[in-house]
Amino acid sequence: MLGARGSTPRDSGTKMVVSNSDFHGTIGGGELEFQALQRAQSMLADARAGQWVENFPLGEKLGQCCGGSTSLLFEHFVPLSQPLYLFGAGHVGRALAPLLATLPFKIHWVDARTQEFPETLPRGINALHPDEPLDIIRQAASGSYYLIMTHQHPLDYALMEAALRREDAAYIGVIGSQSKRRRFELRLQHRGFDAACLAQLHCPIGLSAVPGKRPAEIAVAVAAELIAHYHARRDALPDLQGPGWKQLQKQLRASETTFDNPSDANIDGSMVEPQ
Repeated sequence: MLGARGSTPRDSGTKMVVSNSDFHGTIGGGELEFQALQRAQSMLADARAGQWVENFPLGEKLGQCCGGSTSLLFEHFVPLSQPLYLFGAGHVGRALAPLLATLPFKIHWVDARTQEFPETLPRGINALHPDEPLDIIRQAASGSYYLIMTHQHPLDYALMEAALRREDAAYIGVIGSQSKRRRFELRLQHRGFDAACLAQLHCPIGLSAVPGKRPAEIAVAVAAELIAHYHARRDALPDLQGPGWKQLQKQLRASETTFDNPSDANIDGSMVEPQ
């Protein structure tokens, strides 16, 4: 509750936390809380973080007789971490994992060769040692990132094809050269993949502006490409930064007007036009 004037069920500073399945706390119950929960749920359904301010006069429109008014600040927090599956614990994989651990990803590092992993994993990384790596892709969440750099080209291909067949990956990257990409593309075309699908494949991986063939250099280039990719996806979303200061001032002034004339206001705090 950003502000409260007159008689209100709770005071300024009261908070609620709302998730997709539950909520904690209360702003006073009744129709006010019901409508606030509806607004919160609609914001949760959006992929963007943002803020919104809304004024509620506590009169007949809300079925409440408190007579005051309250302004609510809604703030949507979106988890930044997306699932990322790193296949391969070779030289590049071991150089890349610590960099990925500092980025907003939920990282699953996959390799059946347990001896290839460092004794101490970077914080936040989950190591997987499946007998069948393809099962990992089949069970992955929608919108996952896939980085494929195993010790076997046939396994690289199988993992890449499985990720492409899902049609819901945020990113599919395969380590290798242009010639490796051409060979893989020919096989994919023979198996029915069209040009639009092949365009989703990142191979070679890594920003070309970051040269070098050392594992650490390749790791930096790959991390840079991932950073550019997830920022481009986020920037493509429509802006939802909440009200500007002038709009906020207007809404707060509307709150004062509503309190002075509670019978002349709509639920959202805007004034009713005289008949």
